[in-house]
Amino acid sequence: MRILLLCSSFNGLTQRAWLELRRAGHDVSVELAVSEQAMVEAAELAKPDLVICPFLKERVPSALWRAHRTVIIHPGPPGDRGPSSLDWAIADGEPEWGVTALQAVEEMDAGPIWGYRTFAMPAEAPRKSALYNGPVADAAVELVAEVAVKAGDAAFVPAPLDYRSSEVRGRLRRAMRHADRELSWAEPTEDILRRVRAADGSPGGRARLCEVPVRVFDVYRGPDLQGAPGQVAARREGAVLVHTGDGTVWVGHVRLEQEGAVKLPAALALGDLVAGAPERSGYSEITYDRSDGVGVVSFDFYNGAMSTEQCRRLASALRYAVAQDTRVLVVRGGEVFSNGVHLNMIEAARHPELEAWMNINAINAVCREVIGCTSQLVVTSLGGNAGAGGVMMGLGADRVIVRESVVLNPHYRTMGLFGSEYWTYVLPRRVGAETARRLTQEALPIGAAEAVELGLADKMVGGARLEFERRVLEYAERLAADAGYDRLLSGRRQVREVDERRKPLDAYRAEELAEMSRDMFDDRNGFRAARRAFVHKARAQATPEHLARHRELSGASAPAGAGASHM
Repeated sequence: MRILLLCSSFNGLTQRAWLELRRAGHDVSVELAVSEQAMVEAAELAKPDLVICPFLKERVPSALWRAHRTVIIHPGPPGDRGPSSLDWAIADGEPEWGVTALQAVEEMDAGPIWGYRTFAMPAEAPRKSALYNGPVADAAVELVAEVAVKAGDAAFVPAPLDYRSSEVRGRLRRAMRHADRELSWAEPTEDILRRVRAADGSPGGRARLCEVPVRVFDVYRGPDLQGAPGQVAARREGAVLVHTGDGTVWVGHVRLEQEGAVKLPAALALGDLVAGAPERSGYSEITYDRSDGVGVVSFDFYNGAMSTEQCRRLASALRYAVAQDTRVLVVRGGEVFSNGVHLNMIEAARHPELEAWMNINAINAVCREVIGCTSQLVVTSLGGNAGAGGVMMGLGADRVIVRESVVLNPHYRTMGLFGSEYWTYVLPRRVGAETARRLTQEALPIGAAEAVELGLADKMVGGARLEFERRVLEYAERLAADAGYDRLLSGRRQVREVDERRKPLDAYRAEELAEMSRDMFDDRNGFRAARRAFVHKARAQATPEHLARHRELSGASAPAGAGASHM
């Protein structure tokens, strides 16, 4: 079947839908909803049997949905309508939520229903981004596959939306307003957590901190301390501890309410205003746990971005773990495994090019610890999506285990970078030189099953993230107790010795950094503009050619006035 994916961005959910449909054998093309003209023109060029909108903020033009079957994937249960569905679900503490596939009609979110899924909401208020990339994305991808099957059945007729039905439990809710996102630090901690997380990662909770108006993100419950609400009690690893009406919250990130400001670690964004706050334990992005045979270095960086300082701390944690007497080292990421260097920190730096250079060298040091560990077997636990250098960082391990729903983007092309993280060593070693070249040049996402087929990963494991992590840990324990452990470890050492004699790691690093210096300091491939567009969430002007197969096959160019886009 010929399917057109119409979306606001080619994000994680859209990429999963694209991968699922292609794996089912469908001919899939993508168009970004940059304008009504572009959407209508895309449908005329693609001549699709079906249009699916997995993530679409814009209204579908009537000229498109009247001419082509168009199905919207809405992040709410049947009957839910409005643009702030997940925000309200979190803010109101809904015990259950869902995703609905409905046909586009004149009235938004009111079309006949093709299918739906429901799921239990977490007891603890989830971050909107975590909810979207977790159970919502899982349900949405299932529905996309179901819609494609039903579209091939001539007898299928979607069910009209009927609020008298017991299955229709949602309702029309207005868009959230600024006032709905404002918080007072005098409120109970639970209310603050829920309000901020309903707005994370965009647009953030609205508050004043140190008498400065800010958008608040990335909050966690703190210790039960007494103090004036809104007062900063401590700081730790970029976060600040703020008194609330009945306790404290750790605030990981804020964005100052001023022109050109970017989202940054709270202590950095507030600068001198919190410089006098004492350091306090209780908040950590990196942890180390061990049993007799297995050590686990866990890291969870907001949105998977790794700053220079975070990389230095992670490299230090890995050195500590490698020095222990465990037999297997597990390197475990968080909600997002890693997306490589921290573009927001680079953009906000006084000298962005210098910060980028320091950042790439710092993340290289992390990768070197993974590749160079020969005293233990190393297992990478990829329970969240990864991109660019974040993918390469995990490939130096003996075993790479990936969660079934994970999407990998093993390329640097959209940022105008050659890339480092020893990718010219670890990627060809796993998939071969020709496949490595294709992956980095095509700049397309890779699903978990394909990653295993290519050799990019060794094993795919299903389940929610906590279940996945449990199963990886069990695997690591079995590996540590394996009768052939000494032979496996000896093999790792021998391979490293042979590879080092053939071409030292320092040589790979030097060659990569020579290319990166031209990208970062000379800006030969548009890194500066791509970074700025990403950080400031600039709207795409056109669909990248490698996604818009309908334009490529028809010989059509991007719509008039459109330029290059970066996602």
